[in-house]
Amino acid sequence: MSGGDAKKLVRSPSGLRMVPEHRAARSPFGLDEPPWVPDKECPRCMQCDTKFDFITRKHHCRRCGKCFCDKCCSKKVPLPRMCFVDPVRQCAECALVSQKETEFYDKQLKVLMNGATFFVTLGTSDKSELMVCRLSNNQRYLVLDGDSHYEIEIIQISTVQILTEGFTPGDFRVFQDEPEYDLTEMRTNKVRNSNNCSLSTLLSLLGFSNCTAHLCVFQPVQHVNLNKLTLVFK
Repeated sequence: MSGGDAKKLVRSPSGLRMVPEHRAARSPFGLDEPPWVPDKECPRCMQCDTKFDFITRKHHCRRCGKCFCDKCCSKKVPLPRMCFVDPVRQCAECALVSQKETEFYDKQLKVLMNGATFFVTLGTSDKSELMVCRLSNNQRYLVLDGDSHYEIEIIQISTVQILTEGFTPGDFRVFQDEPEYDLTEMRTNKVRNSNNCSLSTLLSLLGFSNCTAHLCVFQPVQHVNLNKLTLVFK
């Protein structure tokens, strides 16, 4: 592990966390721990309005920081976006969100880090280069590897569009768009759809709520699937 990617174990009121030593090395998916609502400001459960007393204890959701009774905040769910080592207590609403994100971290993130093969067109050039596009180990860059090498910082991406079409073998089309990078992916249906889902989920975590994968199905069984990914930078 390089010095810039070094991590340390820290203890907070919410639990143990494995965090980067340097804030600049944080994953763009990371979330800061929320401030807890002070005990004196929450005499009742903020979900069911049950009054707290010696029997009914209050608990803070580790994701939103609000106060709840045990019934409304009983689930302990992994929270990788805050780098917790163990599952932590969360309210029902936050637990649902965290469970979906955990699926992304456990399954789809591996697809993105393994990468996919694309034809890449740089700038206004008509020439395409075969490259592998993958997410960097620290999750901060989209890495393009081929005869050339590029590292695109994810937080610099302003808009994303994913379009998938089917073409007969040998029928390669030239895409000419304004953005700096055009990526045309060659994948099988199974892997392509998995990669689309993973990339769409990744981008939704970063705030691209309208990012979708448009799939076009063609009658011929044998065809090459070209998946075009367009990135526009700030």
